[in-house]
Amino acid sequence: MRKHINYWAVLLFLLPGCIFAQSSMDAAAIKASPNYGKSVAVFGGSVSVIPPSDSAKVQWERQLGMKITNYGVPGAGFSSLQGKSPQQQVDEAGVFDIYILWASTNDYTNKRAVGTYTDYTEFDNYDQTKLTTQAGGINYCIKKIYELNPRATIYFFTSSKAFNDRGAYDPFYPKGMAEHVNMQKKVCELHGIPYLDQFTLGGYNVYNKDLYYHDPIHMNALGYKKLGELQVAFLAFP
Repeated sequence: MRKHINYWAVLLFLLPGCIFAQSSMDAAAIKASPNYGKSVAVFGGSVSVIPPSDSAKVQWERQLGMKITNYGVPGAGFSSLQGKSPQQQVDEAGVFDIYILWASTNDYTNKRAVGTYTDYTEFDNYDQTKLTTQAGGINYCIKKIYELNPRATIYFFTSSKAFNDRGAYDPFYPKGMAEHVNMQKKVCELHGIPYLDQFTLGGYNVYNKDLYYHDPIHMNALGYKKLGELQVAFLAFP
């Protein structure tokens, strides 16, 4: 019995030190990120800029030392038909180390054309009529950013799930938001741009949506905190 008590005494003595060592090691590892301390511009719709989203971005600041400038506008989508789109937002941007294109749900919910991955590229001679599609809008943003800063690092956050209709969260529903997400990823793959698939990896579903969302489309602070952990891991080592 005495040996048993001594064992637990030693374990309790060592445990705080182990936790501290692990925490220090994690902090040291994340500071080794090539993105630590970088300036970041964020473009998108309301999901990228509403106040609860700060609970995600504050993690970028605290853990990665990032300096963030928000250009997002509620209602925006990549299609030129959808509000003050990221096309207009990047037109107003300055020079940053990192540019994040954060997809909203607006192109899907407002039935903007998905397009094809070649819209507004060298393959169609930069056909401006294609800027009305989601794909054309993304290609415009990428082209514009590289013109602004040829050394830019661009990352893409896909649309997250929404719960306003089945197509907004069911990845197998015909003509659902997954179609928009898949096209987002195709455009990124064309240009060699790393993307974070928030639709697949976010971990939101019909069983926990009331915990993490304050309406069918927008997450609450807790939902963004959960998402922020995923984003930090991606941004630290894409």
